[in-house]
Amino acid sequence: MLESDEIVEMRQRSDFENISDAASESGFADVVVRRFQDHQFTSIVDQVVCELPVALVYNGISHAVMMVTPTDLELFAKGFSLSEGILSSLKELYSLDIHHSELGIQIDMTIASSAFAALKERRRTMVGRSGCGLCGIESLEQFQVALPNVTTRMQSNWLAQIPAAVAKLEAQQHITRMTGGAHAAAWVVAGEIVALFEDVGRHNALDKLLGFLSQNHCDVQDGFIVMTSRASYELIRKCAQLNIGLLASISAPTTMAIHMAKQAGLTLASFCRGDGFVIYTDGLAGL
Repeated sequence: MLESDEIVEMRQRSDFENISDAASESGFADVVVRRFQDHQFTSIVDQVVCELPVALVYNGISHAVMMVTPTDLELFAKGFSLSEGILSSLKELYSLDIHHSELGIQIDMTIASSAFAALKERRRTMVGRSGCGLCGIESLEQFQVALPNVTTRMQSNWLAQIPAAVAKLEAQQHITRMTGGAHAAAWVVAGEIVALFEDVGRHNALDKLLGFLSQNHCDVQDGFIVMTSRASYELIRKCAQLNIGLLASISAPTTMAIHMAKQAGLTLASFCRGDGFVIYTDGLAGL
């Protein structure tokens, strides 16, 4: 715990300076709070997960502003570009530059002319996220986005590996351990967590992981994804876009997630806690 004079100094610093500087490395920031306990208030320093606006700009045109924990931003931008269908592969990404300002963070990407032309055609049909409605679409028909067919088939031993993988999540969730406020997406191979990324947004954590898998040319036939969140439709769509065969979530699925997973042929396991889980769609059994 910091001494009282250090706490006073922290209060005097600007919020953005304090938060943005710390978050670029750790994903969280020290915030002075007053805790009430044993009938009295005490000033202490608390760790809070960072959330900053990140603008994604393609060939000079802003496409989206996401609220993101500003770690692993290059992977986030790559994963977002792939999972949203803006790029079909990282070969279409020519450059990526990250710029920090007092307003937030801007990621400038130069992409292939064919990818940019397709992006301009569908900019107004980008489907929103759970919690913000369906942003940027003009009719219900525009929500009916065709999902790619998942050709990665779930391996029969993957299901048996889920409990062990879930048990290993906490040890690698550094931001969550410090703040209690982040989601995690992990890549599991042979029951071991090969990579894990955290973010205040579950879809952002997944994009960071998908960016990692693509950048490192990981074979999606080798493993599956475990997430610490509920399974909502955008997670299914992103996984299907990168041909992921199995998504395991700690919390509940939504009806749209189940519908989309079945439509894509992706296996969805939810309520993955302790030694149990529930299979909602099964690529092996055709459920």
